[in-house]
Amino acid sequence: MSSLNLSRKARRRKSSVWDTYAPPFDQMAKRFFGRSFSWAWLACIPLALVIVATWNTAAHAQEDAITADNVQFVLDNIWVLVAAILVIFMNAGFGMLETGFCRQKNAVNILSKNLIVFALATLSFWAFGFGFMFNEATPVIGLGNFFLSGYSTDTPEFGTLTVPVFFLFQAAFAGTAATIVSGAVAERIKFTDFIIFSILLTAISYPITGHWVWTGTGWLGANVGFSDFAGSTVVHSVGGWAALVGAAILGPRIGKYQDGQINAIPGHNMSIATLGCLILWIGWFGFNPGSELAADAAVPYIAVTTNLAAAAGGVAATFTAWMMSGKPDLSMIINGILAGLVGITAGCAGASFLGAVIVGLVAGVLVVFSVGFFDSIKIDDPVGAISVHLVCGIWGTLAVGLFDTTSGLFYGGGIGQLISQIIGIVAIGLFTVVFSAVVWTILKSASGLRVSAEEELKGLDIGEHGMEAYSGFLKDTSDMGGVA
Repeated sequence: MSSLNLSRKARRRKSSVWDTYAPPFDQMAKRFFGRSFSWAWLACIPLALVIVATWNTAAHAQEDAITADNVQFVLDNIWVLVAAILVIFMNAGFGMLETGFCRQKNAVNILSKNLIVFALATLSFWAFGFGFMFNEATPVIGLGNFFLSGYSTDTPEFGTLTVPVFFLFQAAFAGTAATIVSGAVAERIKFTDFIIFSILLTAISYPITGHWVWTGTGWLGANVGFSDFAGSTVVHSVGGWAALVGAAILGPRIGKYQDGQINAIPGHNMSIATLGCLILWIGWFGFNPGSELAADAAVPYIAVTTNLAAAAGGVAATFTAWMMSGKPDLSMIINGILAGLVGITAGCAGASFLGAVIVGLVAGVLVVFSVGFFDSIKIDDPVGAISVHLVCGIWGTLAVGLFDTTSGLFYGGGIGQLISQIIGIVAIGLFTVVFSAVVWTILKSASGLRVSAEEELKGLDIGEHGMEAYSGFLKDTSDMGGVA
C-alpha cells in the first residue's frame, strides 16, 4: 500500500472522529448560547474561568486589606469632623442669643464680636494655643508644636484622629470660651479691647488650663484625678471667670442700677434669642458626643444624657421663675436650657439617665437665683452668661464627684472624686481670674476699656461701626438711657 493511500485513510479516520463528536458539542452550544461555536471559541471557556478565578482572588485580597482598624479610623475622623462643624455652628447660636437679649442699637456690635471671635480664636489657637495645650513637655504647659509644626497630617496623632481633625475640633472649643465673654461685657466695651482680650485668652490662658486636664501629662488630670469630659470647667467656667472679671472691672451699663434699684433693660428681639438657644442646643450634640473623640457606642448614650439635662434645666428654670415672678419668663426658659447643657457637659459620659435629669434640674434652679444674685452685687451681665457658664459649669463639675456611676459619691465611689473636682475648680478658677484681671486692668489703663457715655447712649453700632442693624426701621426709645 502506498504512502498516499495511508495518508488518505488517516485523514478519513480523523474526519470520522470529528464527524462523530462535533455535532453533539455544536448542539450543546446552540442549546446554551443560541448559536454555533467553533472549537476555538469553546477552548476560551477554560481560559475565562481561570481569569474569573484570578480576579476573584485579587478582590478578596483587596477586601482583606481593608481591616476593621482602617474602617474605625475613617469613621472616627469623619464623626469628629462633623462634631467640630456642629460646635463651630454654635457661634451662630451665641450671636443670635446675645443680640436678642441686648438692645437694637448694639446689634451690629454684638454680631461683629461673635463673628470675629472665632476667626481670632482659630488663628491664635493655631499659632500658639494648640502647642501650649497639647504638647506634653511638662505637667503645667506645653512647649512646642507651635503653628502645628512637627505633626504628620495624614496619620493618627491623637488616638485614631489626625491632626487636622483634632485641631479643628479643639479650635472650636477655644472659640466657645472667648464667645462666652462677649455676652457679659456687651453694650459698653470697646471693640478693639475685646479683640485683644480674646486673642490672649485663646492663645495663652485657655490652653494652659486645658493642658492641665486634657493631656496625658497634665497635673490635674494625670495626678489629681480631676475629670471634665467635655468642658464644664475647662471651657465654660474659664469663659465664665473671664467674663465675671471683665464685667466687674468694666462696670454696669448706664441706667442699670439707680437709686438702689435694679432696672431691667429688656432685650429687643426674643425671637432671635430663642432661635439662638435652639441652635446652641443642637450644636451641643457635637460638643458633648464629639468629645468621645471616636465613633463608638458611647456617642448616642452621651447624646441622650445631654438632651435629658437640657430639657430638665429648661423645665426647672421655667417653674422657678414662674413661682418667683408670677409669670413664666422666656429669658429664663432659654437660660435654663443652656444651664442644663453646661451642667451635664463635665459628666455626660459617666452619668446615668436619672443622674443627668437631676443635674439639669439643679442647674435650672441655680441659674434663676444666680442671675438675681449678680444683679444684687451690681455685676451687670446683659445675657446671663456668668450665671449659665460659670455657676452651672462649677455645679456640673462638682456633679461628676456625685453622680458618676463609677467614681461618684452617690454610687459608692467615696469622696475622693469630689475632692479632686474641688481642687480642679479652685486651681483653674484662680489662674483664670488672675490672668483675666491682669489683662483687663492693663487694657483699662491703656485705652479706658469702655466706650464714652455719649457713645453708649447713642449705641455702639453707630459709635464703633458706623452702621445700624435695622436701618430705616423706627427705633424704640423707651429703654434705659433714652436712646435705643
